[in-house]
Amino acid sequence: MDDPAETNPFSQVPIEITISVGKARPLVKDLLRLSRDAVLPLDRRVDDPVELYVGDRLIARGELTELEGDMAGQLGVRLTEVANLRGGL
Repeated sequence: MDDPAETNPFSQVPIEITISVGKARPLVKDLLRLSRDAVLPLDRRVDDPVELYVGDRLIARGELTELEGDMAGQLGVRLTEVANLRGGL
């Protein structure tokens, strides 16, 4: 049986996925003081899950991972939880 994703004409349309690693809520005065090498603390720890969004819809969660081989040094996301796109996470 054919895979519906392969026969759907929209399957070749690229989409943008946003990976959220955390949020910061600095005061404007603190934001204006930022300079090169400044550190802006986020509301998450390094080992906390990241969230994947299409638009404003949460589609999955995962963990950041460093890629290997030809892509060494780049970051990727290992999915740990995927939304049922018809009903959410």
